[in-house]
Amino acid sequence: METTTTIQNTAFAKDVLKGFTDIKKHLSSRYFYDDEGSHIFQQIMKMPEYYPTSCEFEILSQQSENILQKLNFSQPFNIVEFGSGDGVKTKHLLKTFLHKKADFTYVPIDISEEAILILEENMKISLPELKMNSKIGDYFDILEDISKEEIPNLFLFLGGNIGNYSEIEARDLLKKFASGMKKGDKLLMGIDLKKNPRIIQKAYDDPHGITKAFNINLLRRINRELEADISLDQFEFYCHYNPENGEVNSYLCSLVKQNVYSKTLDKTFNFQKDELIWTELSKKYSFEEIENLATDLDFKVVENFMDCKFYFTDSLWEK
Repeated sequence: METTTTIQNTAFAKDVLKGFTDIKKHLSSRYFYDDEGSHIFQQIMKMPEYYPTSCEFEILSQQSENILQKLNFSQPFNIVEFGSGDGVKTKHLLKTFLHKKADFTYVPIDISEEAILILEENMKISLPELKMNSKIGDYFDILEDISKEEIPNLFLFLGGNIGNYSEIEARDLLKKFASGMKKGDKLLMGIDLKKNPRIIQKAYDDPHGITKAFNINLLRRINRELEADISLDQFEFYCHYNPENGEVNSYLCSLVKQNVYSKTLDKTFNFQKDELIWTELSKKYSFEEIENLATDLDFKVVENFMDCKFYFTDSLWEK
């Protein structure tokens, strides 16, 4: 049984304490995905306004054969996926590669043992001939081991997740990826593209209120896990897209001047009326930015695979 002191020392507790005491309040988007948050995000992905998921599904469903050709691997290779999740999108790629008799081993990496076990079970049912070598743990510890092997690798970083990192963070992350890659290795990365600002705004500020519920669930999680007394109806959701820098920033806004107490943290937090809590960044890229980012990090862009609307790309880079 966890004691209060143990809970106080969890990453979630520490991050909430820091986020609610900084001059500009913030909560990390990594905490969106508890069970309820994951359920709400499934609803977000089904919204007609939320295009990223369907666009990447289209790319991987229809262009996997072209992706395989562009890999140009002449020997057996690994497909290494960072944060594999349920593998639904990846399955399209793997199925095509198997159909084309490619000789590869799928290496999903996730910090959650449960997520890996579920993924393995699903893949055994849908792709019984698939060779798998699952890894549980930190990306970069495992990447260091993979880099010592001679076999070439295709690394997958799908879903547009690179957009959740600031420019500095994105560069640092990709540098870490690059440090574990050999010359000739490839990286296939999902990247959301700059487009009509109204399309992007509707995707993140939807008329159904589902994205609002997704953000409010962060506060519900704090109430539950940190024994807080946040009045959920005293916060509103707001997001803003800046078409010049391609950034969507999401916030929770305090509707009144209020105090919030967490029994677990034994701390009272003060909110002013209209004070913001920043919750998420989702950056959109231009092709020029993609090219510059790859070049600066000593990658070569092999090809940008696009959906039919040119909303999203799975960009293939070579080390």
